[in-house]
Amino acid sequence: MEFSIKSGSPEKQRSACIVVGVFEPRRLSATAEQLDEISEGYISNLLRKGDLEGKSGQMLLLHHVPNILSERVLLVGCGKERELDERQYRQIINKTINTLNETGSMEAVCFLSELHVKGRDTYWKVRQAVEATQDGLYSFNSLKTHKEEPRRPLRKIVFNVPTRRELPIGERAINHALAISEGISTCKNVANMPPNICNPAYLAEQAKILSNDYEKITTEIVDEQDMEALGMGSYLAVGRGSDNESLMSIITYNGIDDDSKPLVLVGKGLTFDSGGISLKPGAGMDEMKYDMGGAAGVLGAMHALAELDLPIKVIGVLAGCENMPSSKAYRPGDILTTMSGQTVEVLNTDAEGRLVLCDALTYVERFEPDAVIDVATLTGACVVALGQHATGLLSTHNPLAHELLNASEQSGDRAWRMPLWDDYQEQLESPFADMTNLGGKEAGTITAGCFLSRFTKKYHWAHLDVAGTAWRSGGKNKGSTGRPVSMLTQFMLNRAGQEQGE
Repeated sequence: MEFSIKSGSPEKQRSACIVVGVFEPRRLSATAEQLDEISEGYISNLLRKGDLEGKSGQMLLLHHVPNILSERVLLVGCGKERELDERQYRQIINKTINTLNETGSMEAVCFLSELHVKGRDTYWKVRQAVEATQDGLYSFNSLKTHKEEPRRPLRKIVFNVPTRRELPIGERAINHALAISEGISTCKNVANMPPNICNPAYLAEQAKILSNDYEKITTEIVDEQDMEALGMGSYLAVGRGSDNESLMSIITYNGIDDDSKPLVLVGKGLTFDSGGISLKPGAGMDEMKYDMGGAAGVLGAMHALAELDLPIKVIGVLAGCENMPSSKAYRPGDILTTMSGQTVEVLNTDAEGRLVLCDALTYVERFEPDAVIDVATLTGACVVALGQHATGLLSTHNPLAHELLNASEQSGDRAWRMPLWDDYQEQLESPFADMTNLGGKEAGTITAGCFLSRFTKKYHWAHLDVAGTAWRSGGKNKGSTGRPVSMLTQFMLNRAGQEQGE
């Protein structure tokens, strides 16, 4: 897919299709008004006849509009002009792209990027349009024997900006969006891969591919023998029931030659989570291949970072593991000794992600990080609390939490902060060990965060629970969302002082 930016009048566009907006009730956008004037009222006459009301998502494709050089004009319903917000804008772009892809228009000039979206500038509108386009065109069909493709797919789209001085802003937005979309596609491809292919070794292989493709990236693999020597008893216990070896991949991106401390991203990489001895219910268990959504997100963010070539230091950790029931599997009642030396009483083997992450979080102390962000499909309680719209955010460091919330608002990849008060720590008390791995039914997301916080005392830390946002469930739309790659990449852009590529 090819993207470009231009500033031009609609009547001068010679293209397969021009895309313009129509608001409720039958109100033409500024660009649509220009086309209507040139066509001597052709468009407004159609609207008066009731062909299009302008409701959000409505589409009307016109052929051979009088006096218009382009072959087609696509009228896109945008709802009420004053109510056009970020969510609606992305939905409109997504539906527009799907419609264009079905019309046989192999190229288009889109004027929707000129619409007024409350509180958003040209950079945001162009970037979101490119990201939404790439998201809408994504498909995971590498394992299908018959691949259905559009006969004449959309191959090129030009986004128009109001003035020539905004062309450089639009170019930066496209460059950023393409890098982020690369990362999102990487995340989706790995997360959607079935668990008989995507195991910890596969994750490690993807990490090595990054280091082969980018000069500023190096990759190191920590295997079970290394973990044994490091005393990572908790991590090893979770993977003990599987024939697939636990492997932790360390991806180092060095974008600047100074003594600055690195940002560290840690992703939970449970390539399949059966629940272990505390076996999950059978319904929907196929989706437990997505329990490595955190690691996929970190891998995708590292890919986007390398594409952007940002002048910062970042280390991405993929904590690969598989949780299976067997005679070797760890059990409820076991007491594990973590790398930190703290002991954990296992109450439920399906609360395994935190047992892998706690050792990974201790391991990254050696990097003397400026900040650590872990990403994990950690708790079903987060889905209950926030649904599929917002990622749960917990942090012991207010400035870091605010940075992430800001990045989530900028990117549209939203997060919501939850409390991490000491009051909740009491729910982890154990009569036999330093703590349990389960805090009970109440406040499950928060007590999971409390557990992890006990292993993060030596640095600034934040936790992203993506259990509700990393994938969509059921039916034809089942699949990875690519979240939170956009949020993490925006966070890194901000850290590098390149919010809009200045």
